[in-house]
Amino acid sequence: MQKAIIIDDEADSVKLLTLQLKMYCPQVQVVAGCTDAADGLQQIKTLQPNIVFLDIEMPVMNGFQLLEKLGAINFSLVFVTAYDQFAVKAFRFSALDYLLKPIDGKDLQAAVQKAMNRNWPVQQQLTMLKDQVQGTPKNHPGKIALPYQNGVSFVEVENIVYCESENNYTRFYTADGQQHLVSKNLGDIQEVLEERNFVRVHRQYLVNLDHIKKYVRGEGNYLVLSNDANIPVARSQKEKLIERFGWL
Repeated sequence: MQKAIIIDDEADSVKLLTLQLKMYCPQVQVVAGCTDAADGLQQIKTLQPNIVFLDIEMPVMNGFQLLEKLGAINFSLVFVTAYDQFAVKAFRFSALDYLLKPIDGKDLQAAVQKAMNRNWPVQQQLTMLKDQVQGTPKNHPGKIALPYQNGVSFVEVENIVYCESENNYTRFYTADGQQHLVSKNLGDIQEVLEERNFVRVHRQYLVNLDHIKKYVRGEGNYLVLSNDANIPVARSQKEKLIERFGWL
């Protein structure tokens, strides 16, 4: 049985999530439901849960402040949030688990399963999430967390040359010649990176504009990137490049 603690300043949200866990995740036992972050902090120290469901926006002490006071995190963490689309991108960028209110039963089951299988520290991902949510400037993109089967790789965004779709997976190609295959489709990756100088030039490719060396016209109609990869440009996507570069 997995011990869980719910920390949310809305009592109704705590009650509802407790009921949903009983219904959809019988392997999880809620050992404490807290509407106060300070109480939640104490309950974590006392009860040593396997999973903590944590709201970010709470009065007096928010979720980030609670985690900072806690120090080492020896449990799986699932954020529960009513944040807007920007914050959803931030969660995806850091590869941390989250649930959007109102919570869907299938999403809850998936989040619990991931939490039970997680066996790596999340401190660096938390720092990334905090920077994103609290407004790190877009011209300082920093790192992105790329989840794989046994953990997470942290890659500098500026070093990503391009991304290639492989069905429900995406392969990242970096400037140092490495490749990273992640279990996210290219559409999800596009939502995260399109505001960070990346453009979808083809249904299979997302390109970092800073790594474009030249554009080859004619029947080829492709880009040559900094790693000498040739990436086709779909006719329907040429307008995006025109908008960004003013050429073609």
